[in-house]
Amino acid sequence: MNGKIIAIVILGAALIVGAGIYYAQVYAYYRPVPPDSPRAQVRLTPSGGGAAVPVPASDFRGIDADSSPLRFRACFTLPGAPATLRESYVTLEGAEPLIAPGWFDCFDAGKIAGALEDGEAVAFLGEKNIEYGIDRIVAVFPDGRAYAWNRINRCGEVVFEGKPAPADCPPPPQ
Repeated sequence: MNGKIIAIVILGAALIVGAGIYYAQVYAYYRPVPPDSPRAQVRLTPSGGGAAVPVPASDFRGIDADSSPLRFRACFTLPGAPATLRESYVTLEGAEPLIAPGWFDCFDAGKIAGALEDGEAVAFLGEKNIEYGIDRIVAVFPDGRAYAWNRINRCGEVVFEGKPAPADCPPPPQ
């Protein structure tokens, strides 16, 4: 009889801890990004070089977390079609969106990735080093629907592994 009680207590504790970990990963750290906040400003990098410039976005919905810059996801609408934007801004090949929590239903990484792979959508460099080693990527569909996420860039990969920054990278923050 005592063995059954101990087993039930262990199983109950495991379920509670598992539920807590699930909640922390899927819900706890995320917070909405208000459409009027600086984090919600959509920028694209001009193909001629220079700093990223703001572009007019509407219907912005975004999430972010203080725990990691890679948790940023956003859905919005841009007035220009990818072909028009392609003339002025840096495009990217091989951009892969990161998966968003299931409850953030406007961002479907699988559909975005498929559209990028098929050439239906175009990926642009939103802003390089939005935080050290992190680039913002923006994918735009022909109807103006657009999605943004952050990814680790080449300099970030090296520095985050504890190695010195390559010579062509900006110095890492202290």
